Formats: sequence, structure tokens, C-alpha cells
Amino acid sequence: MSATSTSAWGSFVTEVQKVPAFVRRDFLVQWSYRFAFFSDWANLGLQVVLFYFIGRLVDADRLPAFAGDRPSYVEFVAVGIAVTSVLQVGLSRVVTVTREEQLMGTLESLLMTPTVPTTVQIGSVMYDLAYVPIRTGLFLALVSAFLDVSFHLSGLLPAAVVLLAFIPVVWGLGMISAAAVFTFRKGLGFVGLFTLVLTGTSSTYFPVELFPGWLEAISRLNPITLALRATRDSLLGGTGWTGVGSTLLALVPAAVLTLTIGVMAFRAARRRERRRGTLGLY
Repeated sequence: MSATSTSAWGSFVTEVQKVPAFVRRDFLVQWSYRFAFFSDWANLGLQVVLFYFIGRLVDADRLPAFAGDRPSYVEFVAVGIAVTSVLQVGLSRVVTVTREEQLMGTLESLLMTPTVPTTVQIGSVMYDLAYVPIRTGLFLALVSAFLDVSFHLSGLLPAAVVLLAFIPVVWGLGMISAAAVFTFRKGLGFVGLFTLVLTGTSSTYFPVELFPGWLEAISRLNPITLALRATRDSLLGGTGWTGVGSTLLALVPAAVLTLTIGVMAFRAARRRERRRGTLGLY
């Protein structure tokens, strides 16, 4: 192995060793705000209880069938809330990390360290990569236990794989939003609107077949709709691995595309702010 290769490998190992420090930091920050931590769970639970009563007004025959099984409305919407919460948590987290560093005055210092910007970006979301799947699994388990909702256990692993393929899409969208925060500072309102549009044009709360024709066609291209369809097929229809293959083939290129655009946008915004001397402004 040449000296150049050895040096490159050593630099890579050094960067990887920094990632656990980001995870530890984010865990301690989240745990230090315990009220917000548990409020997040209470919010999820209240949403499901609300939709449980709304579901008593919904004609189940209007819901789509999954592998021949027609779910109740609370089963339909519980999966929707679980998947879209991945978007809400992941997207807001990537943006909030950037904004908090700006407000605390540590963003410029962090980006001036020998740490590669990609390591900063990866490290900032590693906590969520571990926390979000656990949060989603526990949420579905609690819904099943307390609201008489049934899921196919054989679909848990395929659904988890779909979720893991969906998270990089969220990460890419988050970096695009973080680039907007870099440039416009107070960009959290944009993130909220962006999340609302993505969620509203998916099948989170109602089937896309209820949309007008043109909006239905657009909604079927929404990555949330793709992830939801495969997850519901697995958990509600019991299709297992046979129901997720085509979705993974669509989500993986979407993840590559959004990550590429996100990295380019984030780096471009960072270079712009550094060139203007406004990197530390908020």
C-alpha cells in the first residue's frame, strides 16, 4: 500500500471516529429537554386517538385493500402517521441542527475545524438514523396494544427496510432545506410549509384516489406515497418481501438524487456565506 493510500485511509478512519461524538452530543441535547422529548410521544398518541374517533365516521369500504385485506381507518392512518413522522423528525432535525449552531455562534467554529463538512452532515443525522426506527417500531407496538390494531408480524422486517431506504431521501431533503437556512437564516417556516405539502399530497390520512386526476398522478410520485404503499402492503396486507421490491427500486435512486442535490446545495451555500464573510451571522 502506497504512502498516499495509507494517508487517505488514516484520514477516513479519523473522520469515522468523530461520528460517535456527534451521536453522544445529540442524545445529551435531546435528553436535556425531557419535556419536549416526551411531548413528542404524547403528540403521536393524541393524533392516533383523534383519528380513531374520526375513523368511526369513515366508510371502510372507501379505503383501498392491501393484498385483499381492507384495513380499518385507524390501521390505515396509524401507518401513515408512523411513516410521515420519519419525515417530520428527520427533516426538522437536519435543519434545526444548522439553525441552532447559527444561534449559538458555533457554526463557523465547527466548519473551520479540520472536520470534513460531509462528516458534520453525517454526524448530525446519525442519532436520528438510530432513534427514528426505534421510535416508529415502539409507536406501532403501542397502537397495536391499546387500540386493537393488528399488523402482520411477517411484514415488520420488510417495512423496516423500506423505512431505512426512505430515511436517506429525508436526509437529502433536509440538507436542501439546511442550505436555505444558511442563505435566508430564518428558514424554518419554509421547512414547515415544505413538510405540509409533502404530507398533504401523500396518502398519509386518506387514499390518493380521492384527489383530482392531475393531483393523484403527482401524488403517486411522492416518495412518501411510495414508502406508505409498501409499508401498508407489508404490515396490513402481509405481502412480506414481495411487496417492497419495486418500492426499493424507486426509493434508492430517489435517495441518491436527493442526497446529491442536498450535498451540492449545502456546500454551495456554505461557500457563498464564507465568501461573503457572513457564515457566523444569524
